[in-house]
Amino acid sequence: MSIETQRGAKPATSPEHPNSWVYLNGEYRRYQDARIGLMTHALHYGTGCFEGIRAYWNAGKSQLYLLQGGPHYERLRRSGNIMRMTLPHTTEELLNITMELLRRNEYQGDVYIRPLLFKSAEIIGVRLHGVPESFAIYTAPFGNYVDVENGIRCMVSSWRRVSDQSLPARAKVTGAYANSALAKSEAEEGGFDEAIVLTVDGHVSEGSAENLFLYKEGEFVTPPVTDDILEGITRKLIIKLIEDELGKRVVERSIDRTELYTCDELFLCGTGAQISPVIEVDRRTVADGKIGEFTGELQEIYFGACRGDNPKYSDWSLPVY
Repeated sequence: MSIETQRGAKPATSPEHPNSWVYLNGEYRRYQDARIGLMTHALHYGTGCFEGIRAYWNAGKSQLYLLQGGPHYERLRRSGNIMRMTLPHTTEELLNITMELLRRNEYQGDVYIRPLLFKSAEIIGVRLHGVPESFAIYTAPFGNYVDVENGIRCMVSSWRRVSDQSLPARAKVTGAYANSALAKSEAEEGGFDEAIVLTVDGHVSEGSAENLFLYKEGEFVTPPVTDDILEGITRKLIIKLIEDELGKRVVERSIDRTELYTCDELFLCGTGAQISPVIEVDRRTVADGKIGEFTGELQEIYFGACRGDNPKYSDWSLPVY
């Protein structure tokens, strides 16, 4: 499948219409009827956890495929545990709720699903224990988060990745994304597409909201989970594709900043970013400044699997209709 077929609208920032169906605290509701108060704890203190899940539309099959729903909900459960919250449903129940939402909204295009577990008590006070929580899921049409077709230009941010000693890096905590927002805005306002952030001790961690891989001297390298990265679900899929489809070795080790300037290929990956080739870092071209051969191959395989066109990876997704 050509990557050209993946071109979509810019990412949506809200559901398609205020009447779309959402899920909140055990009930299906219209988006406009799902309300939270101004004093909501998570709004003030960032005490929430979330996931980003994609569903891919295959026009030829008239089918929508929910990608890796189970692993996402299992990670949300772990994130919630770190933040003293309990996900109120089994993974199977969460998948059924998600499928029902997608069907009710009758999507015929790529979709983003956002589950959110958050401290919802309307109280003032910084703590986690004893604060009631709520759970919600909403959906929205979603195109490409960054340019997956032509490659992106990155800068190494002056903002360092929040250390796991300060905030749990392996949990998708809402408040932690202020760190990502600072890095992303610095990059975009500086004329770049995306940021790459370093750990406190100066090793490469990840993008503002993506994991990172580089290819150098015949092998792929990605930062280890101990370098304050999110343990990415797409990262795990990509490691398997590299090993099984490309026959290449993947090394998990710390990466120095200058390796970004001297590698043969570089890409960011994640559910939102998909596989995003990096063609320039800090105004230095990566190799010849074009999408790398292996990165392009990975894109072809990945998108084919996501859209249900590769039976070898049918276990990645669930058909919605």
